[in-house]
Amino acid sequence: MELSVIARVRNDFTEKFGVPRQSGMADKTVSRVVLEPEYKNPDALRGLEGFSHIWLIWGFDRVRQGGWSPTVRPPRLGGNERMGVFATRSPFRPNRLGLSCVELLGVDRERCELSVTGADMTDGTPVYDIKPYIKYADSKPGAVGGWADGAPERGVEVVFPKELLDILPEGKRAGAAQVLSMDPRPSYQDDPERIYGMEYGGFDIRFTVKKGILEVREILEKGGENGHKMT
Repeated sequence: MELSVIARVRNDFTEKFGVPRQSGMADKTVSRVVLEPEYKNPDALRGLEGFSHIWLIWGFDRVRQGGWSPTVRPPRLGGNERMGVFATRSPFRPNRLGLSCVELLGVDRERCELSVTGADMTDGTPVYDIKPYIKYADSKPGAVGGWADGAPERGVEVVFPKELLDILPEGKRAGAAQVLSMDPRPSYQDDPERIYGMEYGGFDIRFTVKKGILEVREILEKGGENGHKMT
């Protein structure tokens, strides 16, 4: 079976650090799903506007290629406990495929692109298929989540000084704040003195985390010398 890239994701996540760990968690971040030239046919999207959510089947294109392991160390378990790869959503799997449910905001058939929220992918991610979310079949209210049951407890209070927040374009502020509130650090890192950097929407947002409080310290515009920091 040969897979073809039918679309690419376009959004503000230019690197893996900071990308939501699951789809639907960051509903204030907007992405576009843009069909590739050979699939730009408005008829392919006919009827999709009637659905509130869609499934995206996509590829972990930023994961190193090579062999696979039958077990992995899920970050949610602190990276200390192994689980079977098929009991996780780890990108390190035999076929580097991801599956995400995202909310469909709009369908532009003329441009052959979709607007969605809640994507857990980086900019440029290849998409191999798009399917509508069918409520009566896909929703399972009594489902059990095994070792990953329940939403992650880790979260932080975000201190985002107004003079720094105002540097970001208005349409990016809510998304940046929401992603930061989910604590993008690896679960095994907890150094209160370390300055972390998250790229979002063409800006490098630098912050520290101490006792459950994430404080934004500096914002740098990517590709330029301009920067703003708290003194």
